[in-house]
Amino acid sequence: MTVLVTGADGYIGWPTALRIANRTDDRVLLVDNFARREWVEEVGATSATPVASIDERIRAAEETLGVSNMSFVEGDLTERAFVDELLQVHEPHTVVHAAAQPSAPYSQINGERANYTQHNNMQATRNLLWGLEENDLTDTHFVETTTTGVYGAPEFPIPEGGATMENQGEADDVPFPAMAGSWYHLTKSHDAANMRLAHKQFDIPISDVRTAITYGTETAETREDDRLKTRFDFDYYFGTVTHRFCAQAVAGYPVTVYGKGEQRKPFVSLEDAVEGLAQLALSDADDRPEGLTVYNQVTRAISIVEIAETIADVGSEFELDVAVEHFENPRDEDETHKMEIANERYDDLIGGQAQSFEEGVEDIFETLTRYADTIEAHEDRFLPGVLE
Repeated sequence: MTVLVTGADGYIGWPTALRIANRTDDRVLLVDNFARREWVEEVGATSATPVASIDERIRAAEETLGVSNMSFVEGDLTERAFVDELLQVHEPHTVVHAAAQPSAPYSQINGERANYTQHNNMQATRNLLWGLEENDLTDTHFVETTTTGVYGAPEFPIPEGGATMENQGEADDVPFPAMAGSWYHLTKSHDAANMRLAHKQFDIPISDVRTAITYGTETAETREDDRLKTRFDFDYYFGTVTHRFCAQAVAGYPVTVYGKGEQRKPFVSLEDAVEGLAQLALSDADDRPEGLTVYNQVTRAISIVEIAETIADVGSEFELDVAVEHFENPRDEDETHKMEIANERYDDLIGGQAQSFEEGVEDIFETLTRYADTIEAHEDRFLPGVLE
């Protein structure tokens, strides 16, 4: 039995593969083309934490955790021949698809990056879904990390997947409409639609895990050895809001809140995100939901101002003097929007939130204060720069 994890060199993909391998005797096959490392370098940034090579990571997992069931294949999922060979040779019973260009700001730089993001993300997903059909692997559980960004920012509470639509006295359950706000987020909207179609046509069991903004530096496994650390991006293009704010605090910069910052967005800790994906990957056919199931991978909604104030409070415990300043918002968004999003299905999956936002920020500062020199050397990357 084989679990295939794509994007296994990435921020979520690596600790997910590590947890799965640590909990099963099944073979865990990691796949990546290391493009994330190239994208971050392209925008002049770097991971705050040193990222070991994949070979060193796997070796550290065996030496530290006793994990000996991980192996790695380098390849590009947009190449259909590679995907077909991968599936034919390894015949996975589960695919955890975490490979994508994940940055909305990167996808908005220009038409070239928008086209690249859409081709890269959607082609990879289509190749995997059609590969399962054409290689007689339609019993394989397909788990993809999409994004809560497919929902946009509606004024009503967001359901976990779909909604009931009424028209002229008749009603039916329908998928949530794509309301994505970036070229990246729209790739995940298309992925969600393609997964629905693949389930309908091929009867592939699918878990669409709509991942919220993820924060944190550690999971239970990565704490055991520095070689097991996952990456931590803090620049404008690849650093999420919490990570960028924490890095600014470590570098002695004020935390830069765009606009009023009262808008509430969905968040999940790295620990809780990894746990949900591992639970799905390790579930057998009798335990997982039948058909296509959508999970909102969210533990709570937090306003940007609350994030900044929490970081300032926790930062004081690390002897950091953190100021919060407001700047003109370069993004077209409602700065007072109060998002409400259902997460009952995901909460049941992970057995409740394991790490609070405050605990996640403490983890981040514990890690980043060790690498302050790296952050300070790239502090010009906190704000958008001019790229060709």
